[in-house]
Amino acid sequence: MAKSGNPTQWGSAWPPSSLLEQDIRSGHSYVCVCEERVVGTFFFNFGKDIEPTYAVIRDGTWQNNSPYGVIHRLAGDGSIKGIGAYCINWCYEQCHHLRVDTHPDNQVMQRLLVKLSFTRCGIIHVVQDNMPRIAFEK
Repeated sequence: MAKSGNPTQWGSAWPPSSLLEQDIRSGHSYVCVCEERVVGTFFFNFGKDIEPTYAVIRDGTWQNNSPYGVIHRLAGDGSIKGIGAYCINWCYEQCHHLRVDTHPDNQVMQRLLVKLSFTRCGIIHVVQDNMPRIAFEK
C-alpha cells in the first residue's frame, strides 16, 4: 500500500494477528489461491446490521437498509493483476448487496470500487483510528 501512495491505512501493525485469527475462527476469512499458492485474502460476512461502524454515516446515506455483505482487509500479494476485482466479484456472487469502506489515501481501492459499479455513499469512522473512511455500496 505504501508503494501506491497509501502508507497510513494499515501502517506496520494492522491488521493484528489476533484479529486475523478471530476472522479464521469465525469462518469469515477467505483466501484466493492460484496454482496452489495464496495470492489474496479478505474478510467477508453478510447479514443484517453486521458492521457496527456502518450504523452512523456522515455526508451521505446508505442506499438501503436490507441485509448486506461486508468486505474488509482485502489484500493481494501483487503477483496477479486483478485479484482485488476477482475477490470482490466473488463476494457479490454470494450476496447482491455489498458495503465496503476504504481509507481516503487508498486511491487504488477507490478506483476499483467505482470500476465495479459501487456508489460512494458517505463517510464512516472506525474504532481503530481517527481517520475517516469513504463508504461504498453496491
